[in-house]
This record gives sequence, structure tokens and C-alpha cells, in this order.
Amino acid sequence: MTTLARKLQSRNHEVIFISMPDGEPSVRAAGLRFVPCAVKEFPVGSLDERLRRLSKLQGQEALRMALEAMATRTEAMLNSLPAILTELGVEAVVLDTVLIYTELAPMSLGMPYVHVANGLHFDWSGYTPLCFYDWPHETTPAALTRNQNGLKSFLKMLAPTIAVGRAYAKRVGLRVDWDNPSATISKLAWITQTPRAFDFDSNHWPPQFRYTGPFHDGAGRIDIDFPWERLTGEPLIYASMGTLLNGRADVYRMITGATASRKGFQLVLSVGGQVNPEEIGPLSSKTIVVERSPQLELLKRAAVCITHAGLNTVLESLSQGVPQVAIPVSLDQPGVAARIAEKKTGLFVPVKDLTVSRVSLLLDQVLNDSTYRDNARQYQKVIAEINGVSKAADLVEQSLGAATL
Repeated sequence: MTTLARKLQSRNHEVIFISMPDGEPSVRAAGLRFVPCAVKEFPVGSLDERLRRLSKLQGQEALRMALEAMATRTEAMLNSLPAILTELGVEAVVLDTVLIYTELAPMSLGMPYVHVANGLHFDWSGYTPLCFYDWPHETTPAALTRNQNGLKSFLKMLAPTIAVGRAYAKRVGLRVDWDNPSATISKLAWITQTPRAFDFDSNHWPPQFRYTGPFHDGAGRIDIDFPWERLTGEPLIYASMGTLLNGRADVYRMITGATASRKGFQLVLSVGGQVNPEEIGPLSSKTIVVERSPQLELLKRAAVCITHAGLNTVLESLSQGVPQVAIPVSLDQPGVAARIAEKKTGLFVPVKDLTVSRVSLLLDQVLNDSTYRDNARQYQKVIAEINGVSKAADLVEQSLGAATL
């Protein structure tokens, strides 16, 4: 989102980035003006504790915890955003779709807004599988029933957040069709950074839903120290389990176990701040373990990316033509993994089924079958041609410009 904000700022728009206090370092690193919201409920440092608990979970348990936190976050943001938007003289808002029902704040002010899906977009219709499931896209009656049942199951878990939204809408006098989960999605623009070619094939989306491509440009990030001198020059196996669900030392042990005897490659393992490298156990002398990594630069040297199937990591891998071995844990990762499998840019194994031998087998397949790298390189060309962040900025300008004239 900071990349899109910088692009809009470069076009002479006054951009203010509003987020909870723990987001400030990333926003400042991007050279953007930062204004905190929900300060009372989410003071500086509160994100670390929430991530620590979430990082150890998987599957439905992790999703439930994330959704419980979402209800609290949504209420806190709705309590503070209207006053902030009014005080700052904001004319229009760009919202991440993961901030479910936060759009009620600009709605209450009669303010235009657009939605951006930085993670995998939600299909509220049930025509394709909701992103929380690793199901393939099928159009049989049985598959559509499965999708609808999955949507109903998710909406039950989302009930606390829906209740927060309903209470706020009633308080400020907004009329919302609560039987339609997409009722408050922007009618001006609903933008996803997922390339059309990487999504399930479907034409059921509403007219304001627009595909672009990845928003990353390699700039505007917090500087990260990395021991470049330790690189041997061999092709890299780059492994990262992301920033949210990355606290399982056993997962890293399986990754290192699967790569330990693989000759001609060097493993770089980015583990985040929730695992002590000593918990992973003995490692090869040439294995590099870091808390954070300059991911884009390392992917330029990688033969394969072992990933949690977070959308940003997968799109960054594809932008460098790197195939993936995915280990989806929860949230939208199963849906991203399903697309990796369908597009044959890699293979995946759910974290609940993870073993050393399974990771080793998938690595063998991805590294030895040129299909996966060839397909990843095709997406590299597609992504380069799209210039996703510029396309997204165009859509924001067109939709909000028309709304604010």
C-alpha cells in the first residue's frame, strides 16, 4: 500500500497514510506523511504481542484469532477515523479490503472511497472458492455448493466484525444490506494487485472490480543489513514464512532438513522475530539464517522460493521468474497456493501435512521439471508489461477524480 501511496504522491497528490501506530516506521521509510489512528486501543508495541500469539497457530485456529482481532480493530478505527478524516480535510480515501467495514467511516461522511486488495481478493459471491480455502476452481454444482458452504462458514466466524459494522451503521444512520457481504465494497473501484492471468478464470466480477499487477517496486522499504559476503555464488533456495504466521520452529526444521543434503545450492532462511535460530537446530555452515531479509534482491539470485504462499512474496517471486514450493498456513495463503498449483508455477503442501520428505520431494519436482520455471518466467514477462502500480494509480485517479469533481 505504501508503494501505491508513493506513486500517487509522485503525481502531485497530497497523500496522508493513516494506520495504527505500529505502522509508522514502514510508512516513514516510504517517505510518506503518517497519521496514527486507534491510538488508545492499539498503542505502540501492541502489534508485537498480537503477532507473537498468532505466529504459532495454523488453519482455522489462526483464522479465528485473526478475525477476533479484526472486530476489535474495526471498532477502534471506526471510533477514530471520522474525526481524523474531517480534521485533516481529506477529500477521498483508499482502503485495503482487509480492513473489513472500515469503509463505513468515509461512507458516514459522504466521502468517496476506493478499495484495494493487497492480499488475495475476497470472492463474496461464492462463484470461486473464498481465498481461505485451497480448493481448485471448478464450476460443477457440487463445487459451487462447496464454495457457498465455505462462504457461510467464514461469515459465521466474521459475525463479531459484522456486529461492529451494524452497530456503527445504525448509530450514524447508514442503510446497509447486511444480507449482502459485499454491500459496502466501493462502487467506484475495487482494485486487486493480483494479475488477471494469475487468478482463476471467471467473468462473474462486478464492473468496478479491476485487475492490475504487483505494487512493489523495490523502493521505499526499511533498510535491512544482510551478510552478502557469506553468499557462495551458488543458486539460492530462498525460504521465508512471512511476517504473520512465522513462529513455528518445526516448520523451519523441516525446510532445513529437506535442503541439508542438496548439493550445488545455498539456503537463505528468513525467520522473522518470533523464532530463535537456535530452536531450528544444527545447520550447514553455508546456510544463512536472518530475522529479516532484502527479499527482492535475494529472489534475483534464487532457483526456487519456499514460501508460506503470502501474495506479496509469491508475486515478488513471479516478478523475478522464480518458481515456488508453498507451505500455506492460514488466512489467504491457501487460496494463493491453489493458484500456484493451477498455474503450475510451483507446488504446495498444507502445513498440517508437512514432513521433511514431502518438502524434499516437492523441491525435486520444482527444480528438475522445467515447466515450473518456464511458467514463472512467463508471469515475469506479464508482470513487467503490466506495471501494476502505475495501472492502479491510474484507476484511483480516474475513479476518485470523477467522484470529487
